[in-house]
Parts: sequence; C-alpha cells; structure tokens
Amino acid sequence: MSNSQKVVVVTGASQGIGAELVKAFRERDYRVVATARSIKPSEDPHVLAIAGDIGDRKVAQRVVDEAIERFGHIDTLVNNAGIFIAKPFTQYTAEDYAAVLNVNVNGFFHVTQLAIAEMEKRASGHVVQITTSLVDHAVSGVPSVLASLTKGGLNSATKSIAIEYAKAGIRANAVSPGIIKSPMHAPDTHEALGALHPVGHMGEMSDIVNAVLYLDSAPFVTGEILHVDGGQSAGH
Repeated sequence: MSNSQKVVVVTGASQGIGAELVKAFRERDYRVVATARSIKPSEDPHVLAIAGDIGDRKVAQRVVDEAIERFGHIDTLVNNAGIFIAKPFTQYTAEDYAAVLNVNVNGFFHVTQLAIAEMEKRASGHVVQITTSLVDHAVSGVPSVLASLTKGGLNSATKSIAIEYAKAGIRANAVSPGIIKSPMHAPDTHEALGALHPVGHMGEMSDIVNAVLYLDSAPFVTGEILHVDGGQSAGH
C-alpha cells in the first residue's frame, strides 16, 4: 500500500462515537483499524476489525502489529474507548475502580506507547484522546470522581506527549465532550442531561467526530484540549 494512504486506529469502535468515527474516516478514504471488545468483522476490505480488551497489553500489541501488517503504517490513533460509572465516591467498589482504570488508563497507555513507537519510524503521527469536560467543571448531579481521575490524567498526558514528541513530528490532542446523545444515554434522560449545558441541549455524536477530524487536519495544533461541550467547561 502507498505510504500516502492515511491509516487510523480507533478504539472503542463498535458503537456510538467510535462507530461514527470509523464511518467518517472511511468517507475520507482512510484505512481503518477498528477495535472493541465485541466488534464484528467488517465487510469493508479497508476496515480491519479486531476484537479484544484494549486494556490488555497483548490486545494492544495485536492491534498495532496487524495494522502494520495490513496497511504498512499508522498515521492517527484515536483513543475513544472509555467507561463512565456515575456513583457517589464512597460507593465505588474495587471492581468499579479496576474496570475504569483498565479501559481509561491501561487502554490508553498500551496502544499509545506501541503506536507512537511506529510513528517515530516515519517522523509523523497524531494521537487523539476523547476525555470529558467534567474534568474541568464538576457537576453536583453527576458524580464523576473516577472519570475525572482517569480522563483528567489523559488531558495532562496529552500535553506531555505533545511536548515530548513535537520535534519528532508527532502531535497529540484531546477532545473534551459534554454529554453527547449516544447509546450510553436513554432518550428519556435527554431533556435533563441537556439542561446541564449552558446552550440547553446535549451534543450530537457528529460534533465530536467533526472535532476529531479538525484536529487530524490541523498540523499546527498540538497539545490542545478542545472542549466540545455546549459551554459546560466555561461556567454556568
């Protein structure tokens, strides 16, 4: 395959924002490696679907190895996989804590480390994290300590990677969403969740997809935490 052909890896790609990202990148003629625990094989020969737990180092290694074997290189990694458990802090269990760290932190660490090692070989690449605006502006009705602990760490790691690899030709950015209409939220909750945003409504999955696509096409932007949250992080 030509080195000019763009290749993206998307984690958490089986549904919601991840599935929309896969479609959007294919519309732009990217080759896509899509991974999630329950993802099904794709009929599109330019989409390589890999099922597995991205928090497992062996799965992350397989994702990167098969991306290189099939498509030759990796241009972009979108760390979209994440879980959110809304509980009062004292009610989190050890299992909740382990599950959130496994996906949100381990899932970022393993695949990002391996992907950047490949990007370094070509002195080019881009890593994007999907985080949350709750990191910047906690909401009393949405208990979110584990989300802030993990996704807040990803915001900081994004800036560190951006600076560490700036001269190596590798960029790092994050998209920090508000509450988005996705399979995660039942329709009967949309009105109440929309009211948590200054603009008075929830975001659409396309808002996040468009933000990722912008960052991927913006070579002078790195270390950016792009809030796509209806004004949530600015205040109330």
